[in-house]
Amino acid sequence: MAMRAVLALSLLAGAPLLFGGSLMAQTASQTVLADVLVRSVGRGEVLSERDFVSEELSAARARGFLPMREAAGLEARRSLRSGMPVREGDLIEPRAVRRGESVTIRLRTGAITISGAGRALGDAAVGESVRVFSESTRQTLDALVESAGVVRISAP
Repeated sequence: MAMRAVLALSLLAGAPLLFGGSLMAQTASQTVLADVLVRSVGRGEVLSERDFVSEELSAARARGFLPMREAAGLEARRSLRSGMPVREGDLIEPRAVRRGESVTIRLRTGAITISGAGRALGDAAVGESVRVFSESTRQTLDALVESAGVVRISAP
């Protein structure tokens, strides 16, 4: 009941509402310090702290931004414009394997490791699964990315 009263009074006063951890009325002139990109970033580029600068933005424009320390080391999911804050949905873990690239396929059983050449059929980060095509057996396999260009398959 009290929340409805706050909503009604705020809307009657012409103050826009921003929803965060709690309900609060904010005016359009309020600003916050947010980290924004100093350059345009292409899809697939990995961000670093040097790609950011702190600027004052309107609270609405800065809503949901990621601080540079959290964004550094992540990969752009899409092209990002200079001067814009970065949000969680804009970034992904860096891809260790990319579609069409050559990969080393490893099979480990005890102390024995067998390696072969293959090709990734999708993009994946370390710890994610990816389909690969084995050049030696001509089969498509499910693998787990171990590191850049290296995947592991399980023994049948």
